[in-house]
Amino acid sequence: MSDDRSPNESISADHGGADRSDVITLFPGQASDQAIGRVAVVGTYVPRKCGIATFTSDLVEQLGRYHGELEVDVHALVDANDPLEYDGVAREIVQDDAEGYRRAAQAINDSGADVVWLQHEYGIFGGECGEMVCDFVDRIAAPIILTLHTVLAEPGDKQREILAHLLSRAAQVMVMSEHSADLLARLYGTGRERLTVIPHGAPDRPFGRQDQFKAHLGLSDRPVLMTFGLLGPGKGIETVIEALPAIADHHPDVVYRIVGATHPNLVAEHGESYREGLQDLAAQLGVADRIEWVDRFLDTPELLDQLEACDIYLTPYPNLQQSTSGTLSYAVALGKAVVSTPYIHARELLSGGVGQLFEPGSSQAVAEAVNGLLDRPEALLAMQRRAYEKGRETIWPRFADAAASLVDKCLGEQRSVASRLFAAPGMGGFMGMCDDVGMIQHAIGTVPDRSHGYCLDDNARALILMNMTDRMEAREADRFAAMFASFVQHAFDPSQGKFRNFMAYDRTWSETCGSDDSNGRAIWALGHTASRGRTEDLRWWARGLFDQALAGFADIDSPRAVAFATLGAVGRLEGEKDHAGATAMLQRGGAMLHGLLEDSRRPDWAWFECVLGYDNPRLSQALIEAGRALDRPEWLASGLSSLRWIAEQQTSAQGNFRAVGSESFHQPHEVLPFDQQPLEAQAAVEAAMSAFDATQDRFWYGHATTAYRWFLGDNDRRVVLADLASGRCRDGITPRGANRNCGAESILAFQLAHYAVVALAHVQRAESSGEVIENQRLPRQPATHFR
Repeated sequence: MSDDRSPNESISADHGGADRSDVITLFPGQASDQAIGRVAVVGTYVPRKCGIATFTSDLVEQLGRYHGELEVDVHALVDANDPLEYDGVAREIVQDDAEGYRRAAQAINDSGADVVWLQHEYGIFGGECGEMVCDFVDRIAAPIILTLHTVLAEPGDKQREILAHLLSRAAQVMVMSEHSADLLARLYGTGRERLTVIPHGAPDRPFGRQDQFKAHLGLSDRPVLMTFGLLGPGKGIETVIEALPAIADHHPDVVYRIVGATHPNLVAEHGESYREGLQDLAAQLGVADRIEWVDRFLDTPELLDQLEACDIYLTPYPNLQQSTSGTLSYAVALGKAVVSTPYIHARELLSGGVGQLFEPGSSQAVAEAVNGLLDRPEALLAMQRRAYEKGRETIWPRFADAAASLVDKCLGEQRSVASRLFAAPGMGGFMGMCDDVGMIQHAIGTVPDRSHGYCLDDNARALILMNMTDRMEAREADRFAAMFASFVQHAFDPSQGKFRNFMAYDRTWSETCGSDDSNGRAIWALGHTASRGRTEDLRWWARGLFDQALAGFADIDSPRAVAFATLGAVGRLEGEKDHAGATAMLQRGGAMLHGLLEDSRRPDWAWFECVLGYDNPRLSQALIEAGRALDRPEWLASGLSSLRWIAEQQTSAQGNFRAVGSESFHQPHEVLPFDQQPLEAQAAVEAAMSAFDATQDRFWYGHATTAYRWFLGDNDRRVVLADLASGRCRDGITPRGANRNCGAESILAFQLAHYAVVALAHVQRAESSGEVIENQRLPRQPATHFR
C-alpha cells in the first residue's frame, strides 16, 4: 500500500510530551468476541489508486476474514472524472456531489448500520478542504469511528474547523501513531477515552524467502534495494539515486527497484516530467543501468511479491511529518531491513534496531547505511529478523482483532432492558434538584447549578409529577406540590394576565413576560392539577388560576403553546365537562392545528410546519385529544396520521427510538439525529398513550414502550440515560454518547414517561385479557391516587 501525501498533509514532528498512559493502544490479544453488528465503512476503495483506498480495502477484507460476525457494507467515495468499476460496494458517493452525501447518509441510517467507520483525508471529500464531509456526518445516526490518516500540526483555519467538527461527531477516533494521538489531545482537546491507536496492519508471510522471489524476477544473487509508491517530489528518490554511485562502487551488482506509477494528479498537471527528471539524473551519474523502473500501480498481492524480492527497503521521504506509511508496515512485517528518514511513522516503527534512520537529503548517509548492511551480511540478517519479529505485532489477525474490538467499544454494553421496563424510578435525584423555592433548572453532572436559577417550565412539570407520583410519602408529596404551585402562582402577573418564566437564584425575575410556550405549559399544568391535584384545596386553586391564565392566553398563537394549552383544557374538562373556557380552548386549538397540518402537508412531509422542533408529538396529541373531546373525527384522523408520521421519523432502521435532534430545529424539511433530548421521548410516550386510548391499536403501545426504552439504553449510542435508583436522567445523547448533565427537564421527562408507560401497560393488558375498565380513558396517574 502506498501512502502518498504532500508535505502539507502530514503531522507535526513535535512529540508534545503529553502523558500517553491513558490512550488506548490496541494490539493482538485485546480483542473482544462480543462485537456483533453491522458496520458501514466509508472511504475511497479499490480499484481507486490511492493509499486510503487500499487501507479501506484491507480493513474490510481483514474484518471479513477474521471477524465474520460483523456485517460490513462499503460506501465508496468516487471521482466522477475517473469512472471505475467497483465490485461489492453498497453505494458509490460522488465526492463532489453535496446532495449525494445526504442521500448516502439517509441510506446508511436506513440500512440499520450499528457503526459507521469513516476514513478521513482532506483531499478525498468535496468542497473546500473536503468540507462536504461535515454535512455528511451531521446526518449519521449510528456511532462514528473516525480514522484520521492525516493530523496536521499546523492546519489552516478551514482544515482546523473541519477536523474539530469531525471530532465533535466521532464516538471513537482511531489513529495509527502515538504522536497523532498526542496531537489530537493537545491541539483539539480530544478526550483520551475516545482515542485509540491501532498500528497499520500488515501481511503475515514466512520469513527469508527473498532468493525465491528474486529468481522469479530474474534478480538472483543481486543485492536488491526497493522503494514503492506513487511517484512525486515528496518521495525523496533523488537522494537514493545520488547515493547509488557510492553503493555501486562497493556492490557492482546492486539494483535499485523504483516501483509504482507517477501520482495521477502530477501526471494530469505535468505529465511524466518528474520521472523523466529522475531518469536524467541517473544517466548523468552513470547509474541508469543500476535502476529498474516498474511504472504501474500494483495490487496488494503483487506488491507483496515485489517486496519479498528485496533486501533493503528505502523510504527517503524528505517530509518528516508523515504519520503513516502502509508499505513501511508491510516491509517490516515481511522482515526487510529498512533504511529511512526519521519521519514520524518510521521513528515509532523502526525503534530498537528494527531499521536504520538517516537525515533527509543526505545521499552520503544513505550510501553509508546501505553499504554497512550489504558489507556485513550477518548484520543485515539480524536487522531483518528484528523487523520480522516487530511485524508480528501488526499482522492482519491482530489488526482485525483490534478493529473489531473498537467496533465493540462503539456498540457499548448491551443490557437487558425488558427486566427494567416497568421498574419504578427513585425520587432522590428529583428531590436533590429542589430547594425551598422550587426545582433548580440545570445541573453540572448531578450537581445542581444555581447560576441559572429556576424556570416556570420545570416547576409546572414538577407539579404534574406530584399529581401522579406514588413514590413519595403523602405528606412529603403534598409539601412539594404546594411549593411548585406557589412557584406557578408567583410567576403569574395579573396585570398582564401572563406568566414569567425565568427566575434568578436570588428570587428576582429575569424577565417581565415568559415565552409563549412557558405560558402554554403553565396552563397545561393548571388544567392537569384542576382535575388530578393531590387535595381538593389544590384543585380549587388550580381551577381559579387556570381561568385567569386562559383569559390572558387569547393573543398567543404559537403552535406548541396552543397545543400545551389545549392539553391543559382537556384536563380541565375532566373535572368540569361543560367548562366554557376550556371548551373554547379545545375548539381554537383543534381548528388551528388541523388547519396548519392541511396547509403544510405534502407527500413526503405530513407535518404541521416545514420544520421540526422540540416536543413534536404534542402537536398531534393535542389534535387527537381535541378531536375526541369535541367529536371531530377529521381532527382525530389528522392527529393520528401526523403522529404516525412523526413516529416513523423517530424510529431507526434497527427499531429503536431516535429522537429528532435539536440540530433539526429551524432546518426546513430536515430530520437530523443529534442532539437527542429526553423531552422528545417523553412526548412520544404520552402522545402514543393518547393514540392508544383513542384507537386501542397496539401499534401505539409498541411505540410508547420503544420510546421509553430509549431512556434505558435502546438508543443509537447504547447508553443508559436514566438511573432507576436515583430517578435521575442525563440531558440527552450527543454524537459522542450521553450528555453527563442531569437537569430538571430531563429528570422530569423520565419520571413522567415512566408513569405514562405504566398506565398504558395496565390498560393494554386489561384490553388484551378482556377485562372491563370502568373508565375507558387511560388513567393519567397511579390507581392509588384516583379521586
